[in-house]
Amino acid sequence: MTDTAPAAPGTPAPYDAVVLAGGAARRLGGADKPGLRVGGRALLDRVLGACAGAATTVVVAAPRPTARPVRWAREEPPGGGPVAALEAGLRLTTAVHTVVLSADLPFLQAATLRRLLTAVQDTGADGALLTDGDGRDQPLVAAYRTAALRRELTALAAAHDGLAGLPLRRLTGALKLTRVPDPLASFDCDTWDDIADARARIREHGHVLDEWISAVKDELGIDLDVDTGVLLDLARDAAHGVARPAAPLTTFLVGYAAARAEGGPEAVAEAARRATALALRWEEENAAGRDASSGGPSAPDAG
Repeated sequence: MTDTAPAAPGTPAPYDAVVLAGGAARRLGGADKPGLRVGGRALLDRVLGACAGAATTVVVAAPRPTARPVRWAREEPPGGGPVAALEAGLRLTTAVHTVVLSADLPFLQAATLRRLLTAVQDTGADGALLTDGDGRDQPLVAAYRTAALRRELTALAAAHDGLAGLPLRRLTGALKLTRVPDPLASFDCDTWDDIADARARIREHGHVLDEWISAVKDELGIDLDVDTGVLLDLARDAAHGVARPAAPLTTFLVGYAAARAEGGPEAVAEAARRATALALRWEEENAAGRDASSGGPSAPDAG
């Protein structure tokens, strides 16, 4: 089956993802661009994290270790350019919509892809792509109707006796597209200056804790969304009510308890609630002890 029920207006449609990761990176001196790290994670893994909601993710490149499972494809001939690479990736997709991404997008988020998919669904366009800070189209940060891509790829192949070497604008120029401005998510890393800029901006764009948590989850193979605010509040209460070293130890024990319970975010929240209540009881006892030692009023014994 290749068809799925249409999503309601305003609701992102189910999708597959094709990630193009086989470029020559000439402006990086031929470096392995998808493997370069920003915020401790390979650029490719950052992109794969953003499209983790895809039913199928195809990476067009030579296989390599990745943080998430993917399918691999290769254009013919290897190095044949983005149009040929896209066609190779589409052979392994079945969803009505396909997100097409380059492998060098350090600030791409799942929310951005939802915006693009919703735009395609609601406008009836063949696709929706991001535009950068200068208003330029970014066709490799986009969501497309899969049938429209296949239609135009077939026409291009017939007209040019193949797809190798064709520029991407030959494909996108034939599509009805809607545009979504997003200078941050569309930022790509073509040069060493771009890499340096991305590494600096990781700590500057206001989400360093989110970046760190995402990196740790990828490193440890954890796919679990938790309320970081709850854990930070717990750490604060443990540090204040018990002792500063209690903060990291308590949050570790909360995670361990949730894992033993084989639970998800709910188990973490419950363990955090109980540990927070305990820390507050310690603080109450400490306050009562301080009052007693100073001759002031003490809290009544609840026991």
